[in-house]
Amino acid sequence: MKIVAIGALIAGLAITTAVAKEKKTTAPERNAVCLWTYMIDHTSTPNTHTILFHMKNGKIWKNTLPAPCSGLAFRGFAYVTRNGQICSNMQSIMVLTTHQVCMLGAFEPYVAPMKKKPASATH
Repeated sequence: MKIVAIGALIAGLAITTAVAKEKKTTAPERNAVCLWTYMIDHTSTPNTHTILFHMKNGKIWKNTLPAPCSGLAFRGFAYVTRNGQICSNMQSIMVLTTHQVCMLGAFEPYVAPMKKKPASATH
């Protein structure tokens, strides 16, 4: 009888540990970047998994979606917020016209790549 009780206790602890680990991974990030929507000047979508948020102060935030969002680069997107902020890894967007729902990924500061100067021709 003691062996069964000990086995049940160990199984219970294993399940509790697994649930605790799952809760940690699904909880919001403590260091989540949130952007105030009133500070967003405009967005651009260079491809199906990247959105650039151009802020009114000149800063650009890059969001890399965890999965490609078809139609994003051509159709545009919409989102709804409850507190006036859009946060990394916690916000869904909807592609206009197709109504596909996609999740945002992490925000990171973006610096546009420098344009290469054309090589000067020497004669």
